[in-house]
Amino acid sequence: MLSYIKGHMTSIEGIEIFPLISFLIFFAFFIGLIWYVIRVDKDKINEIKNIPLENENTEL
Repeated sequence: MLSYIKGHMTSIEGIEIFPLISFLIFFAFFIGLIWYVIRVDKDKINEIKNIPLENENTEL
């Protein structure tokens, strides 16, 4: 099964760029996430942290 998939993939021209593109997207996402976590305001973190504890809907 794997040899069939590998054989199919090697027959497609230009396919070697797709793993590189997906790695760059993955890397950029996590760099952006780290940048956001470092730069976000601490009051905003506390507000988001307390959302599950707020009970606006008293209906059950």
